[in-house]
Amino acid sequence: MLTLTTGAALWFLIATAPVAFLSAFNDLKRMKLPNGLVLTLAAIYVVTAPFFLPFDQYLWGFAHGIIMYGVGIFLFMFAGVGAGDGKFAAAMSMFIPVADVMPVLMIFCAFLLGAFAAHRLLRAIPAVRRATPDWVSWGHNKFPMGLALAGTLVTYFALAAFTG
Repeated sequence: MLTLTTGAALWFLIATAPVAFLSAFNDLKRMKLPNGLVLTLAAIYVVTAPFFLPFDQYLWGFAHGIIMYGVGIFLFMFAGVGAGDGKFAAAMSMFIPVADVMPVLMIFCAFLLGAFAAHRLLRAIPAVRRATPDWVSWGHNKFPMGLALAGTLVTYFALAAFTG
């Protein structure tokens, strides 16, 4: 059971889904998560969360973002994770209450495996490559993690909104 209220989750879903989809598309096409999208996601939290979250939970969201930013820097330096991926994860972590961390990690693991398999399968299909010839991710050694991060964020909000 997710702890985010259905109302908050629905509004967060509506506000963040376009940013998440743009982030996934940018990561697939350019292997970059632009700072503007990350800052937009953080701004959505700053502006909307006070209306839907208890004030202490709202403040804890900033702590989550700072901690995840540190984790992202560490993963960038030592594990080969992209800097944009770490920043996007930090911005999305602001929305996630501590009680929902394990379910969100399970959603992320599922999306990471599924997105990786789908990306590798689709890049092996010549018709798909011809339809998207300028996508950098097809020929890149690394995986566009923004795809899995965006899917995780949207799915988390959708599950909290429609199963709560």
